[in-house]
Amino acid sequence: MQKWMAMVLLVAVGVAGLLVAPAAQVKQGGPINPADTAWLLTATALVLLMTPGLSFFYGGMVRLKNVVSTLMQSFIAMAVISVLWVVVGFSLCFGDSFHGLIGDPRTFFMFSGVGGETHPDLAPTVPLLLFALFQLKFAIITPALITGAFAERVRFKAYLLFMVLFSVFIYAPLAHWTWHPEGFLRQWGVLDFAGGTVVHMSAGLAALAGAIVLGRRQVHLTHATHAPANVPFVMLGTGMLWFGWFGFNAGSALSASSLATLAFATTNTASAAAMLGWIAFDWLRGRKPSAMGACVGAVVGLVAVTPAAGFITVGQSIVVGLVASFVSNAAVHFKSRTALDDTLDVFPCHGLGGIVGMVLTGVLAKDVGLLYGTTRTFLMHLLALVVVSVFSFVGSYILYKIVDRIVPLRVTREQEEEGLDLSQHGETVGEVPTAALAVPTPPAPAVPEHAASSEPVPA
Repeated sequence: MQKWMAMVLLVAVGVAGLLVAPAAQVKQGGPINPADTAWLLTATALVLLMTPGLSFFYGGMVRLKNVVSTLMQSFIAMAVISVLWVVVGFSLCFGDSFHGLIGDPRTFFMFSGVGGETHPDLAPTVPLLLFALFQLKFAIITPALITGAFAERVRFKAYLLFMVLFSVFIYAPLAHWTWHPEGFLRQWGVLDFAGGTVVHMSAGLAALAGAIVLGRRQVHLTHATHAPANVPFVMLGTGMLWFGWFGFNAGSALSASSLATLAFATTNTASAAAMLGWIAFDWLRGRKPSAMGACVGAVVGLVAVTPAAGFITVGQSIVVGLVASFVSNAAVHFKSRTALDDTLDVFPCHGLGGIVGMVLTGVLAKDVGLLYGTTRTFLMHLLALVVVSVFSFVGSYILYKIVDRIVPLRVTREQEEEGLDLSQHGETVGEVPTAALAVPTPPAPAVPEHAASSEPVPA
């Protein structure tokens, strides 16, 4: 029944794409700037690369029997969110504002009116279609980030449903509040250059809710050692994320300009500082400087600098990276002593990293931050922190419960023991156990009794 419902939904989306009414009149901006367009095309590709990078980053951390499923949870987001974005996602985020809360789903339904012309408010120097595609890549990676919290125990069908609901009811409102010119957080003066609030805080808090709802893995309950499947995968994923993050942050300038250059520099510096800070913190606690720690530290720095990238100096980005690495490292250490089973530490790294970045943006933002004698921006950031945290956590918690009533969120104990690679996808990175091959062995042909004997058959 669920398979037929999915097929009907896909067909309905296709038919809607053919029958969509002519686009409403969309505001047009000035001429296209070729340099801005070329840079944003490049940045859009870089941001998309981050999702495969995330899949390797997460995939190397889980146990061997869950590598394929973890990779797949990121990859499938590129397909699901791409279609959802065209149908209604872009409209909800950037359509005509309804009291600063949400976009009108009819504004850009099925990308109607989203073409090669500029838009005075959203894309003043590049085609609106390019702006929409750039923003799509942010919408893709956000639900993929969440998967690290419930890795090794989530049912694939349930994850697909949650991803759609999260994108519509959590991500779209946050993007509208923060990035739409009439969004109420933007009207408050809240600064989020490239998604610390919209992407990382929302994903981190949704991850926390997911870890609570799905409960602990059997390996977590028994305090068994969790050995990463492939540390080189983690390092490869980190490199892809770091590389793609230049598009994530510098691309958010929406222009080939000095602002993009500043965001590029602060992004690299904060990540480098956070990597060193994480290693130093481990050293101070008597631990060896691990490749895993270096990679996690680098990503935490990237997360923390995201909301501040275009608003701070290069020197200040070192402070952002160091503070975030210390906070997240301490949070990971504290979490390991609790019953919370956030498999890949999504909340301590992405959630708290985004929070640190948001708060420090309110402190360090040039001319309007607390450091420059202005209190309003800082206070608005603290208020927004509360609003976004409650909305993301409570909203996600409710969505998990709804999904669980429709499709059980968690796999069975037997499937968890078998591994999600085989139980959810019938694939594995290693040799498939004979018992897992769903190909029945044909019965051996009947053999006459005398055929089994070495004695000659009598004439």
